[in-house]
Amino acid sequence: MAQLTKLTVRGFKSIRELEDFELRNVNVLIGANGAGKSNFMSLFPMMAAIGQKRLQLYVQEHDGPDALLFGGRKLTKQMVGEFSFGRVGYRLTLSPSGPRLIFAREETWSAAGVREGVTRSLATGQDEAQMLDMSDPTFDLYVLPALATWRVYHFHDTGVAAPVRQAQPVRDNLLLKPDASNLAPFLRFLRERYPSEYGRIVETVRMVAPFLGDFVYRREAKERVELEWFQAHDLDTPMSPRQLSDGTLRFISLATLLQQPAHLQPDTILIDEPELGLHPAALTILAALLRQAADERQLVVSTQSVDLVNELAPEDIVVVSLKNEASTFERLEAEQLQEWLADYTLGDLWKMNVIGGRPSR
Repeated sequence: MAQLTKLTVRGFKSIRELEDFELRNVNVLIGANGAGKSNFMSLFPMMAAIGQKRLQLYVQEHDGPDALLFGGRKLTKQMVGEFSFGRVGYRLTLSPSGPRLIFAREETWSAAGVREGVTRSLATGQDEAQMLDMSDPTFDLYVLPALATWRVYHFHDTGVAAPVRQAQPVRDNLLLKPDASNLAPFLRFLRERYPSEYGRIVETVRMVAPFLGDFVYRREAKERVELEWFQAHDLDTPMSPRQLSDGTLRFISLATLLQQPAHLQPDTILIDEPELGLHPAALTILAALLRQAADERQLVVSTQSVDLVNELAPEDIVVVSLKNEASTFERLEAEQLQEWLADYTLGDLWKMNVIGGRPSR
């Protein structure tokens, strides 16, 4: 597992400067709208694009360099990122050049770190990253696979026309997609190849939706399958995915993401607002799933849910605030909140603005 242990970011969107920020197994971002939670999360898919030599496409799709640089190129001349994976790391500096971002610096390091260990400069002035061409066994084995799997899961699109409610190609089952659009073929794949994990997913979903008996499995699969299901009291009549509520469908997606076999999961699982449409009782179960997944994987979660925060430990929480038009990130410490937590929950302290993360002028 290539766990991201520390990162430094300068000049990216609302992040003017974030130095040597430690990431742990559970990292739950809370804060007001516009504080910078989504900007922090978006750093990961940008790095995934860089690792796949798709930086220029990413820049175009996200409105050009000025939308990605803190305050635009008039205020920020370079974007810097440092990513530590224990004793291996990657550093890049990007500069605007017309409609592009080009590499002013790209390097890797190993052993003691970038300041003391062995540093390898890759290239300068290139449009796309050279890390794929460096042939370093340690870097190739740990860092590149981690970068390639960074994606933000957001199961917000559950409308009548949402892809997750439509029939999808049965062969589209290698990985669960960020919007769960291939949920039906992926669950079919788990049922056939990993029946114990599949059974655990169904049992977990029943804790939130006891009316669900199981998902329909047709042995003679057509080219496309949809998320058909049985009611618990009627295992003879298939139900349509259009008959599942938005909250139920989102929880099925979350349970599948967090309880699939660990080797199919990204090393770092990023989830944006998993609480959407969920009952408070479902959030208690979700928190347990997050803690369970964190035994083998790293989690970065953005939330606005007081109920979910109440289920977590202080050290799991990172408070994101906007100060002087720049995002700040502060991890809570249990010792500093010990007296408060004797009488209040974490969610209470958030609502009371004791720990920050509330809108402010």
